[in-house]
Amino acid sequence: MIELLQQVRVIDPTLEIDQIADVLIADNQIQDLATQITNITPHTQIKNCRGLILGTGLIDIYSHSREPGFEQRETLSSLLQAAAAGGFTRISILPDTCPVIDHPAIVAQLQQKNKPNPNTPHLYIWGGITQNLAGKQLTELGDLAASGVIGFTDNQPWENLDIVQRALEYLQPTKKPVAFFASHSSLSPNGVMRESPEALRLGLPPIPASVETTAIASLLELVAATSTPVHIMRISTARSVELIASAKHRGLPITASTSWMHLLLDTKAIKTYNTSLHLDPPLGNSSDVEALRTGVKERIIDAIAIDHAPYTYEEKVQAFAQSPPGAIGLELALPLLWQHLVETGKFTALQLWRALSTEPAKCLQQKPSAITPKEKAELTLFDPQKTWIVEQKNLHTLSTNTPWLGQELKGRVVKIWV
Repeated sequence: MIELLQQVRVIDPTLEIDQIADVLIADNQIQDLATQITNITPHTQIKNCRGLILGTGLIDIYSHSREPGFEQRETLSSLLQAAAAGGFTRISILPDTCPVIDHPAIVAQLQQKNKPNPNTPHLYIWGGITQNLAGKQLTELGDLAASGVIGFTDNQPWENLDIVQRALEYLQPTKKPVAFFASHSSLSPNGVMRESPEALRLGLPPIPASVETTAIASLLELVAATSTPVHIMRISTARSVELIASAKHRGLPITASTSWMHLLLDTKAIKTYNTSLHLDPPLGNSSDVEALRTGVKERIIDAIAIDHAPYTYEEKVQAFAQSPPGAIGLELALPLLWQHLVETGKFTALQLWRALSTEPAKCLQQKPSAITPKEKAELTLFDPQKTWIVEQKNLHTLSTNTPWLGQELKGRVVKIWV
């Protein structure tokens, strides 16, 4: 198939491009990019793309697959369909399935179920650092590394720093990404909401920022001692941004990410008691949101993660504090981030696309895609003006746990090339 996308807005953070151009794609390869392309064959499919955006493919560095074990929430098939509908060409799943991904046989099982398909994103798999993600005994890290996992994480708070140090020492030779969710949950074992005046008014158990920052400080000291590169997941506080900025200035080998919802909402949103706003880590105060946005723009925080966490209606319909934390996001993140950050002038298009595309690739130690002739087409075509209603019939994910359920959004992905 030969496609000519006419007068599309091309956004490529790899080449620092944001321009209107024609793009010619043939057999999933970019053939040409120019102000105007006129030399085309009779079989070329011509598409008027004025007002549309063509960017490098989006990459999600971590989300939750519910298969195996919780297929009523999400299957691998529905997850990949949701990712494609959201503009993602690569997606990485966390190891907290049932059974957990802590053995090469589980990795092989998932790889066998995920047959390569030109219409769906590439699937990457995180392997567990400890057996059953219990934080007590290391997995057979060498065997897992050889099985093809993208990297290692337990995706949950750590209390035993001795195990963390041993993991960093053992994992260094694998040359694969190692990710940690930094949280000393024992400082606030029953907390569900960031410590704030709103938490007091709503009567919800608070979580102080120190739950996150003390854990980050400890982790940074271990990184300094071992020199093992680390990715720090789910940054949510202003002080965390300061700690990471200081560590990067010192030359520590770290990258960091925040979730897309933490860039859009703060504690004030929880006044509705909508359980889809119960997240881990919790939404921050307004000062946290501003610091996170600045951190992304200044590349202190490298990537925006989706952290897609589907739950059934029954699981989420209960008291806020008793509901499981997490929300869906694969099909919602790009439209909402574009609408609230780019269209309002808070981010440039390149700043947002970089944090959703090229920088996540680097965090995963992969080559970012680029929109240049002779490159394979790994692209996202996005219509920022398309309106649609967030409801089950318009979603590919099996779950609807999002605070935007029932609302009209502006912006929708038209197509991806993988």
